[in-house]
Amino acid sequence: MILSLSHPTAKCNGKLQITGSKSESNRLLLLQALFSGFTIENTSESDDSKVMQKALQSDAEVIDVHHAGTAMRFLTAYFAHLEKREVLLTGSQRMQERPIKILVEALQSLGASIHYEKEEGYPPIRILGKKLKGGTVSLPANISSQYISALLLIGPVLEEGIQIDLVGKITSVPYIEMTLALLESLGVQTEFEGQTIRVEPQKNPKTTSQIVESDWSSASYFFSVVALADQSEIHLRSYKERSLQGDRVLREIYKKLGVESTIETQTLTLKKTIVDLPEVLHWDLSKAPDIAQTIAVSCYGLGIGCKLTGLHTLKIKETDRLQALYNELTKLGAHVIITEDSLELSPGTNFIANCSLPTYNDHRMAMAFAPLALKTPLSIEDAEVVSKSYPTFWEDLEQLNFKINYR
Repeated sequence: MILSLSHPTAKCNGKLQITGSKSESNRLLLLQALFSGFTIENTSESDDSKVMQKALQSDAEVIDVHHAGTAMRFLTAYFAHLEKREVLLTGSQRMQERPIKILVEALQSLGASIHYEKEEGYPPIRILGKKLKGGTVSLPANISSQYISALLLIGPVLEEGIQIDLVGKITSVPYIEMTLALLESLGVQTEFEGQTIRVEPQKNPKTTSQIVESDWSSASYFFSVVALADQSEIHLRSYKERSLQGDRVLREIYKKLGVESTIETQTLTLKKTIVDLPEVLHWDLSKAPDIAQTIAVSCYGLGIGCKLTGLHTLKIKETDRLQALYNELTKLGAHVIITEDSLELSPGTNFIANCSLPTYNDHRMAMAFAPLALKTPLSIEDAEVVSKSYPTFWEDLEQLNFKINYR
């Protein structure tokens, strides 16, 4: 599906309910499968969380996670400890190109039985579940936090719990902290001291229900809308002042781009304000890499430059996000330089109108570029890709008076 996007007035006002955090939902779904005995409210409507739910309830031998990277990593750890259960865990072509060796080797060091079906180090993998004792594993600290979280989440059901010694500079700390906070909310004892993370064994959860906060990365697109609009006030539910999600740093970043944000009674209010914009926005996004695309597009729409660093994990996402950003921003008229872990955009507003932008099987490419329609008409290809994290995204844009033609 291709859709063309424009906005007649550049004025955006409205109230929206944002789906639950995918990151929180997927962690809680796994913990619910391990422990049972508690309910989850405001679960994410994303494809990824639906894949996770379905896989955890399935008795099938072959489990296909499609494009869901979090599910692939979390389920690898989950099925490794599930006694006498044999599973072939597979995914899309892109998923079979995304490395999983570090996690597999860590689980094997704990006694897991996991074999590669095709290429070593990549899915599909065959898992023969067995009782794992737990113990200590050592991992490079700059890997995707999903590997680390996958091991931490099964820690409570391991006889000895789990200790992870991280080697080098730790990245994606907020996601590790989210995992530990959710474990602690179930009464599990955890410790994160220096380079060492410890999760103690725990028999039963000490809670009956968990409420998932709405997704901050989904809110990012509306921060961008407010920044690029001529006038805008948008109310988003349901958010917490003290959030576990690293992407909450959006509030700090977008304040510099003219977006004032407040939270009251779980409503996040975004308001357009007049500020002196920086000529170039400098930001290290190693703790929140998923919002890089949104920020780059916002800066381009505002005519300012940006230097975004800490983006080394973007190359192994749904697509090589740095290359995809370079391709599409350049097509729109921007001057962009990328390295292995950074993106540099030069100031300027040379918008080329009516560009058709491919989405590279990446939900965030589709949603990050959409707010730019406030500045120039554009088309988004394979627009249905948004269902991976935010199925009602296009309908929500229509509520803000974006004009959308589907074809």
